[in-house]
Amino acid sequence: MSPATRTRPAVRHRIPAVATLHAIPWALGAGVVGVQIAFPLTGGGTPALTVLAVALFACASVGHALLTRGPAAAAGLVLVAGGGGLLVESVGLATGLPFGEYRYTGSLGAAVLGVPVVVPAAWTMMAYPSLIVGRRLVAALRPRRPRLVTTLLGAWALTAWDVFLDPQMVDAGHWYWLDPTPSLPGVPGIPVSNFAGWLLVALLVLAALDRVVPDPHAGDDRLPLALWAWTFLSSTMAAAVFFGRPSVALVGGLLMGLVGVPLLVVLRRHGSGPRVPA
Repeated sequence: MSPATRTRPAVRHRIPAVATLHAIPWALGAGVVGVQIAFPLTGGGTPALTVLAVALFACASVGHALLTRGPAAAAGLVLVAGGGGLLVESVGLATGLPFGEYRYTGSLGAAVLGVPVVVPAAWTMMAYPSLIVGRRLVAALRPRRPRLVTTLLGAWALTAWDVFLDPQMVDAGHWYWLDPTPSLPGVPGIPVSNFAGWLLVALLVLAALDRVVPDPHAGDDRLPLALWAWTFLSSTMAAAVFFGRPSVALVGGLLMGLVGVPLLVVLRRHGSGPRVPA
């Protein structure tokens, strides 16, 4: 028996093992959808459901980055998005900058520097698919300055999501604003300064992530794209139908849709699987 023949069984066993590993982030993503579907059934979600949804989503994002881009990319994602989110939230609590003055109520569990651990996990979970969304749109648009456009589109994809997140979390009693005026039209109770601060932080986070998280030409990015699209569509429907916030659904749907609609068009035309190098 030749050496090549002797190694074939090992190769055959290795392929199912790799496939199993790549199935884990998909299973986590399916868990995210299942838990979020339960939110309207519980009047907006319990603290336990909120923490579970964020934990599953964050693990799906980090796991996908690990398996498609390597350990350094996964570590960079956690450090930049999670660590950066923790830092800016702790500064925000102490100074009111850049979001405005707000307070956590303690309902979200363990905290570091006054910030619930689930909050930097939420920055991590959504910053990664927002980066992938920006890159996919840039791959279709082919602008002259792709890195800048990736940062701008990714930051908008991340910031627009907060138009849905903040009202829901305030209604659930997880945090509150000391002075929620002036508010964004159609989104009462949330100051405009919050969204301006989100956009500023998102620009910095996305610019850094675009440098520390590689963009493999043949990477299979269907999972983060699907999770971002699900968040866009489900958040719009939930605000309109289940949470009694039609104005939030309208404003959030329009703002998130500035990226979401072109993304859905691109995915319909070109698919969401591996990309071929130009």
